[in-house]
Amino acid sequence: MPLTDLAHALMLLTRFPVARLAEPADAARCVWAFPVVGLIVNGIGGLVYAVAHWAGMPPLLAAAWALAATMMMTGALHEDGLADTADGFGGGATPARKMAIMRDSRIGTYGTLALVLSTGMRAAAIAALGRPAAVMAALVLAGVLGRAAIIPMLLAIAPARTDGMGAALGRPHPAAAGAGIGLAIVAAFLCLPPKPAAAAVVSGFGAALVVAIQARRQIGGYTGDTLGAGEIAGECSVLTVLAVFLAA
Repeated sequence: MPLTDLAHALMLLTRFPVARLAEPADAARCVWAFPVVGLIVNGIGGLVYAVAHWAGMPPLLAAAWALAATMMMTGALHEDGLADTADGFGGGATPARKMAIMRDSRIGTYGTLALVLSTGMRAAAIAALGRPAAVMAALVLAGVLGRAAIIPMLLAIAPARTDGMGAALGRPHPAAAGAGIGLAIVAAFLCLPPKPAAAAVVSGFGAALVVAIQARRQIGGYTGDTLGAGEIAGECSVLTVLAVFLAA
């Protein structure tokens, strides 16, 4: 059922209390709803920006509040994955050591830098867009494309281990994967003129695929952490591109 799939996707990617609605569900089937989760989370972030802008906050401060709202909704799940991935890929000499570092709850230099740079990039792009309408469009598309970009990562490489969130997702059903990717692409071209829409799609999926390629080289496949890293990389790329195209 679509509602069950959406609830399961929300349970996987956010802190929304929807566990009762999500059972039973097929994790590999619910991936089509990942872009919808991005729309919900980043749409609320866009509303927070609009309220902050209306209250007279400077664009950068309003952007910080918008990002804080999205992180509260997700429990900073994707940011945690990015930090763990950066620490593991940067600090380990072997695949086993890299994955051990990624499972360590402590954060290192690489993880700290990844968080600072990714958060700074997103906040700067949102502030550059300035107008609430432009911010809403860019944030929503970044969320939609960033979550959708997880899907080709699941298709392109295998899980690096047999436990954890990544292994639990498995390989998506082809129809669900195609629907999720298609939804994100259609959303981009419905919301934007063809040139920025195409640039956003290519940059969002391209950034996540770069993370997937690195994950296969570094640890032999994906984990929940690398999926989170791919999502953040996709959002950063989409917001950067749209700041160039849409900034006043």
